[in-house]
Amino acid sequence: MKNKYDHVNEKALIILLKNDDYKAFTVIYELYSLRILGRLIRLVRSEEMAEELLQELFVRIWEKRASIDPNLHFKSYLFSIAQNLVYDHFRKISLNEKFRSHFILSNSEGYEHVEEDLLYKQTQQHIMNAIAKLPPQCRRVFVLFKLEGKSYQEICDSLQISKSTVNNHITKANMLLKDQLPYYQSHGVIIALVLFLKTLP
Repeated sequence: MKNKYDHVNEKALIILLKNDDYKAFTVIYELYSLRILGRLIRLVRSEEMAEELLQELFVRIWEKRASIDPNLHFKSYLFSIAQNLVYDHFRKISLNEKFRSHFILSNSEGYEHVEEDLLYKQTQQHIMNAIAKLPPQCRRVFVLFKLEGKSYQEICDSLQISKSTVNNHITKANMLLKDQLPYYQSHGVIIALVLFLKTLP
């Protein structure tokens, strides 16, 4: 079935996006996501990481939508953000290794301060409460991917949805969680650790 977005050009889509039109955002995602994903996979040599970076890219597009200039070449803008995300990814790899080593050492010695344990539990509870508020299907996909470690293909097979739909749900979940949790983006490593520990027996 045709709709008003079928023959809308790129510039018009960007203008709609700047006016908070989520459907226009979805159309833009469908237009460019596969091309960008292919580039990301070649750069980071990991489909899973490339998909994570793709989600982050479109979360940024949604968050920065008001500042996008519709007169500029949007495809180049997208690939520029993708390139910066790849640089950040490789920069963080060494930092994350140091963080993991420090955590393993600290965890083997146990918590020395009650305040640290309390802060961790509070953070974990805030995150789980925020996840519980996600739309049902969006939450289902997010939990399968982030908490249960399912691949995109496994989620597609389980829920009978397309890979594009899976990515769309995860992107939307990330946006909603960032709205509810001020520290979600700035402390991504800690959030990932909390989510990982939640899955342990």
